[in-house]
Amino acid sequence: MPSTPSGYSRATISRLLRPGSIAVVGASDKPGALGASVIGNLDRNRFAGAVYPINPKRESIGARACLPSVEALPEGVDVAILAIPRAGVLDAVRALAARKAGAAIIFAAGFAEDGPEGLAEQAEIARIAHASGMIIEGPNCLGSVNHVDGIPLTFVETRCVAPAGRRAVGVVSQSGAMAAVVGTTLLAREVACSFSVSTGNEAASSVEDYLDWLVDDPNTHLIAMIVELFRAPRRLLAALARAQAAGKPVVLLHPGKSSAARESAATHTGAMAGDYPLMRAKLARAGVVIAETLEELCDITEVLVRCPRMAHPSVAVLGESGAFKALTLDLAEELGLRLAALADADSPALRAALPPFVPVSNPLDITAQGLSQPVIYTNTITALLGDARVGAVLAGIIQGDPVTAQIKVPAILAALNGDLAKPVLFAGLDEGADIPAHHIAALRAAGAACFPSSERALRALARLAAAAVASGGQDAPAPLPVPGLTHHFGVVPEYRAKQLLAPLGIPFPPGRFAATAEDAAAAAGALGYPVAMKAQSAALSHKSDAGGVMLNLATADAVRAAWTAMHASVGVYDAAITLDGVLIEAMGTRGLEMIVGARNDSEWGPVVLAGFGGVTAEILKDVRLFTPDRDEASVIAELMQLKQAALLAGYRGAPALDVAALARLIITIGQVMLAEPGLHELDLNPVILHPVGQGVVALDALMLLG
Repeated sequence: MPSTPSGYSRATISRLLRPGSIAVVGASDKPGALGASVIGNLDRNRFAGAVYPINPKRESIGARACLPSVEALPEGVDVAILAIPRAGVLDAVRALAARKAGAAIIFAAGFAEDGPEGLAEQAEIARIAHASGMIIEGPNCLGSVNHVDGIPLTFVETRCVAPAGRRAVGVVSQSGAMAAVVGTTLLAREVACSFSVSTGNEAASSVEDYLDWLVDDPNTHLIAMIVELFRAPRRLLAALARAQAAGKPVVLLHPGKSSAARESAATHTGAMAGDYPLMRAKLARAGVVIAETLEELCDITEVLVRCPRMAHPSVAVLGESGAFKALTLDLAEELGLRLAALADADSPALRAALPPFVPVSNPLDITAQGLSQPVIYTNTITALLGDARVGAVLAGIIQGDPVTAQIKVPAILAALNGDLAKPVLFAGLDEGADIPAHHIAALRAAGAACFPSSERALRALARLAAAAVASGGQDAPAPLPVPGLTHHFGVVPEYRAKQLLAPLGIPFPPGRFAATAEDAAAAAGALGYPVAMKAQSAALSHKSDAGGVMLNLATADAVRAAWTAMHASVGVYDAAITLDGVLIEAMGTRGLEMIVGARNDSEWGPVVLAGFGGVTAEILKDVRLFTPDRDEASVIAELMQLKQAALLAGYRGAPALDVAALARLIITIGQVMLAEPGLHELDLNPVILHPVGQGVVALDALMLLG
């Protein structure tokens, strides 16, 4: 039996999620008690396996005899549910390990999130679990629900609904409350769930374990996750690669963008939140669809479970109002959602489906003509579905009343009478309209996702389209080693960094290192005036702060004077710094200041950052992150998403800039980071971007080995 990356076999996780025998520690028949709720759930859902109530104060609970302690359990119970206070948890875990239980679910809170003592107890739970091979869910969790076999291992009153052959969603959430909310929401929309797991504090199992298990579960077709912190990013990325290969989409809601949310995560789950932008870049590249809100998570999940995948990110919108058309254009621009360009001249099928006075456009406004000619709905949607430029279709419909709905919905359904090749979304513009439930059921049965507002539908499509773009492109380029790079810890001074990187095709100004004032004057003469002089020392990362940069030196005497002044200035700044010498470089022409940097994260691996530099860089933070497996076209597309991207294309008569050269530099830096895991950080700042055909030049370079 293959093992999950944590060391738990798939069989061990199956004993937790698909148990044949269950012990309830803290069993009760008192209404509201956790142990009573668990047993009630099992009985209502007709669990057919063995149930062992444990309560030293009771001889029986209902028709079942009570055991006095964990020690009285038979060996090898699949899962034990600990519905007891924190004070008794550690002893119970020890006893379960001795009885060779397969798994335990711990509801109690107050462990790692509650200070050093709780943290120590949680660590001991983890140690016992790993030593015994017992998997632990929690502590501080709501348990799990197996809809496939009808096994709710939770104290939340639960009605299991078997998928019964339908495409089903697996839910994995660190928050038990949010897992319950997602399950309720999806079931209310008639979306099938396979398994729902809340992981809580993750003492001895984490979301990565359950994601990996669900990838191979034949009852699970896509996975929805709510995660505040990924504890094993490399395992996560491996599981996501398997999910993508298996054709199982993953949707993620990741609280923690704000500093306040990160602090909340630390108190809520006993964990320190990770680097959100880095995580997002890596997961988007891995094909994860990233939701911004809980509502979006459920909306995106519904589209994915009911509809085919988007073949490409352009959308067509059908409406019945000019105002709706304008609102849609506004929101699509805000969301960055691409609307397919459709016109009379290039859309013959759509042109033929419309009355003469209705022009082809996108969004398409068919006016109220559909009320008297319902076939317009059928023919326009059919034409849009058959148009290769359209990746998904949204019908924003005024539902009105049962009579109006009866005119419109059957005509829409007539266009959905076969196997749909692209997503179709139905959105009622008038939420609360009296539309008969059988119409919504028929639309869902035909493969359409139904929404109470067009805005929600557009947001879901925007997230899906963004995911398709982010995960597209070529495979990783070949790693690019740095010849001569020695792997010691610390900063590599600028002159040495440039000597190492220039042979790889990274463009720097012509320059020479000088160890004496006369060497500096000779270097300047050879390069041609004017020149720049920059102080060089591994201990001086911020040269400008120490007076370590002097520009536009026009004579040999000016160079010698600058040498003396610079050494004196650095000495005043920090007397402990001894300069190796100076770097003399030719002054270049002006251009647009950009930043290109990279780092090898110990958990997530390499990532490249690029964006706008200059005096506003720290304020605007107008940058994007790139994984080192992007092709030139996708890097350019990402750069054009920068807030100030208009400057790249030529603004107010300025020439268009060489964005392709900047993209190639980003790709090269990514290749270097792939090849050199010991290279912790690499910064090129500023990078001067010149007009098209004139390339880029990196004025500074810093390498940090570690």
